[in-house]
Amino acid sequence: MTQAESLFHAARARLDAGDPTAAAALLRAALALDPDAAAVHANLAFALAATGDVDAAEAHYRRAIALAPDESQMCLNLGALLASWHRAADALAVYDAAPVSPALLSNRGLALVCAGREAEAEACYRHALELDPGYRKAAFNLAYVLLRQGRWEEGWQRLEARDWLVALQDHLHLPRWDGGPLAGRRILVGVEAGHGDMIQFCRYCEQLKAAGAARVGVLCHPGLAALFGGLRGVDEIIPLDREVERGDWDMWTAPLSLPLHFRTTVDTVPAALPYLAPDPARVARLAPLLAAAPGESKVGLVWKGNPRFENDAARSLPGLATLAPLLGVPGVRWFSLQKDEGELMEDITDLAPAIGDFADTAALVAGLDLVITVDTACAHLAGALGIPCWVLLPAWMPDWRWLADRADTPWYPRVMRLFRQRRDGVWDEVVNDVAAALAAR
Repeated sequence: MTQAESLFHAARARLDAGDPTAAAALLRAALALDPDAAAVHANLAFALAATGDVDAAEAHYRRAIALAPDESQMCLNLGALLASWHRAADALAVYDAAPVSPALLSNRGLALVCAGREAEAEACYRHALELDPGYRKAAFNLAYVLLRQGRWEEGWQRLEARDWLVALQDHLHLPRWDGGPLAGRRILVGVEAGHGDMIQFCRYCEQLKAAGAARVGVLCHPGLAALFGGLRGVDEIIPLDREVERGDWDMWTAPLSLPLHFRTTVDTVPAALPYLAPDPARVARLAPLLAAAPGESKVGLVWKGNPRFENDAARSLPGLATLAPLLGVPGVRWFSLQKDEGELMEDITDLAPAIGDFADTAALVAGLDLVITVDTACAHLAGALGIPCWVLLPAWMPDWRWLADRADTPWYPRVMRLFRQRRDGVWDEVVNDVAAALAAR
């Protein structure tokens, strides 16, 4: 083994150990000895991307592709990197010059969606599935397009291609419900995705009970346990930090599979609001924090979501200052529902110290006249409580659940209004729209 090869293998070990900085140093040393090693350039690009040095990562990916043009994985990686930085056109140029494969077609479809070319994206996904009918990523990506367009019959079926439920299936050791008869059966709704997803889709517990289930349970994040205690149709709430007694249940189901099993269309969403209720004792305890002058509207604000969410950079605002134009609207008392954001602007009451879990948030939201939020769990909470909520949506990969080109949503009828970005990354126009609507309200 040459010294360059030895450095390369050592770098790979550092990458596997989650240390891209050390890996990058080793790979640079390997390139000093063998500057035309495509694999070294590609791995250095991967390491640099992980450290945030996107420009250098792009340069090394392009060098690797020039040295080994038939290695499609490097094209896939570069395209994905460019798309993650909202450079859809550049990603498409990379994909268009690469060898065709199901993976490439799926990635190309995703870049087309980002560019707003959904019909072409759908064609890419279907081509990928023609080449490999079992290719889950293409099926999952196709689900996004179909669901966003309101083509839910196929969309829910395609969404079953998601692969993140394997760990829960292995943990529960229970049969997964296939949509068959429920009469007399005990069914556990498993935890899935984020807090907002759980709040949105656990509305189906009432449908499970109406379909004949003898017992309905919900396995959920600990922060949702107290809130879900009042969920209609539920007999037991099990937080993730408590062991599931498998003998108590006959089967389990994933929350995002429930619309499929109940054949939900845009016109048949179960949306009897509210389907959650705040705890009266918490409402009474927290009510003094919501004091306002007579005639003032009490409005809550949320401007950031979970930073670990893959599209958080697009959906979250740069900071509270982005919402400054709202503060000039007269007759409004402002309250921050945002957690862990430090110092606030003047004239905004910080409610974060009073929030221990979502039941606390629910008690506070129930005392507000309106919530203005980015696309995060608080939007679903307000909607489920039947509290008016205005949601600010990004232009880049807006979530499929809000459909396309609508200012309302069948999930939360009459209480939720959607304000959409017209240009990627430009929030000023949206905030001005919200300010005008607030003044008119």
